[in-house]
Amino acid sequence: MSTMTLKTLRDAPGDAETASHRLLVRAGYVRRAAAGMWTWLPLGKRVLDNVARVVREEMDAIGGQEVQLPALLPREVYEASGRAEEYGDLLFRLTDRKGAAFVLGPTHEELFALVAQEQMTSYRDLPAILYQIQTKYRDEARPRSGVLRGREFQMKDSYSFDVDDKGLAASYELHRGAYQRIFDRLGLDYRICSAISGAMGGSESEEFLAPAAAGEDTFADCPACGFAANTEAVRTTVAPADGSAHGPLEEIDTPGTPTIETLAARLGVPASATLKNLLVTVDGEITAVGVPGDREVDLGKLAELLAPAQVALVTAEDFATRPDLVRGYVGPQGLAGVRYLADPRIAPGTAWVTGANRPDTHARNVVCGRDFEVDAYLDVVVVRDGDPCPACGGGLRLGRAIEVGHIFRLGRKYTDACRFDVLGRDGRPARVTMGSYGIGVSRTVAALAEQTADDKGLCWPREVAPADVHVVAAGKAVQTQAALALAERLAESGLRVIVDDRPLSPGVKFTDAELIGVPRILVVGRRIGEGIVELRDRRTGTSTELPETDAVQRLWEDLG
Repeated sequence: MSTMTLKTLRDAPGDAETASHRLLVRAGYVRRAAAGMWTWLPLGKRVLDNVARVVREEMDAIGGQEVQLPALLPREVYEASGRAEEYGDLLFRLTDRKGAAFVLGPTHEELFALVAQEQMTSYRDLPAILYQIQTKYRDEARPRSGVLRGREFQMKDSYSFDVDDKGLAASYELHRGAYQRIFDRLGLDYRICSAISGAMGGSESEEFLAPAAAGEDTFADCPACGFAANTEAVRTTVAPADGSAHGPLEEIDTPGTPTIETLAARLGVPASATLKNLLVTVDGEITAVGVPGDREVDLGKLAELLAPAQVALVTAEDFATRPDLVRGYVGPQGLAGVRYLADPRIAPGTAWVTGANRPDTHARNVVCGRDFEVDAYLDVVVVRDGDPCPACGGGLRLGRAIEVGHIFRLGRKYTDACRFDVLGRDGRPARVTMGSYGIGVSRTVAALAEQTADDKGLCWPREVAPADVHVVAAGKAVQTQAALALAERLAESGLRVIVDDRPLSPGVKFTDAELIGVPRILVVGRRIGEGIVELRDRRTGTSTELPETDAVQRLWEDLG
């Protein structure tokens, strides 16, 4: 360590909000270059490379072939697939000196399809799996949480190519199994959750989520049956009700009740009996979204479900163009020229108290299917603890998590865009079907830091740690020379070793060793003259003394 480019810090950056941000900076793993851009220093690069190594080994084991595509890509391929518009401001766009349009790749589905199209011409060339580990770029509006949400990040993206849907299903399962082995080897606690495909497209997708307080995703799981899904993918089913039991629609004066709270209080009804109608624009067209009054619309989920359409809340200017839409008193009955979307809880036959489309007026006994129609049902409410599990009906639990992987059955979205056909088994052209599979390599480093750190610092699993053992010379010249000699023997046995030979106090060295987080700390201290060293387990905090001559064997036994 006396020659290592490493500077630990006593204090965390002032803008650090997460444990991984604080500790990766303090322990000298990364340094900020600009907003959302990070330099990986020697220790950090070791951890990053260790994660990438495990990913490569498991991808190779399922027949993946590694390639390297450019990060600078012609914009026209993204325009052909429609994703130049879908990504919007997230896409880094640039023009070269000759005026040609390019983007910095946020992900590479389009280009992989083109590469495969050049190389694969017959069903005999399939199935095939191509992958790369490369830096991706997204122009995040608010980069935050250190390397968890940056403007550039390292990612493994792989793509399967099959001649039919049965082959795609097999490739998808190969990747699913590989991802489980990868995250198991890395020592990550994770959940496999159903997800929404969003702008990526495709018929099915699953996320690999690492539970952590710093996570930006919310997932729901069921203790009773094991169901798990991103809350954006939780589906609700409600049976139709008998609408004939309700009386006729009745309008009532309700002055000064523009909110659900004021309406429920005035009428003495629960908020759940009222119908909230949120107005949004979808690609500029005003659309109403109906949910029970005690629930909130999840705008992120709504945007994902309606992608690639652009969704925004209505503005005062929008209301000015539609005087028939009365702010605070909108009801679904009699809406002219407004598409009506509703949560499944607004089932046919259910009756509601809702706006009457006149100032200071509401209506009750407004029955779905009798007094108004729903154009489309979408699960758009914010999921809550205790909501019924879609699989068994039990109560759901919510948790925060970091997305570390995502797998998609893309189908033919991108092969349709480039007309990628091969000669089929019947001698006719067959449209190739694709899968897309991503792992956030740099994000996984942060997720591991979040899950394994303690109040003293980082605490890496062996597979990703920058070393197997951190040798600390706790003393003067005698201890330092003995530590260097012992470190050399450990390295010769095949162990990865860091030795702290710096001319600093033992207290500083111990603090840094705990901060850096190598799984085993071997202390060469005052008893080295007796041939005794101390072995500390970083994760449990336990320590034992042992003969120096037994150190190599003991470490190999501990590290398994």
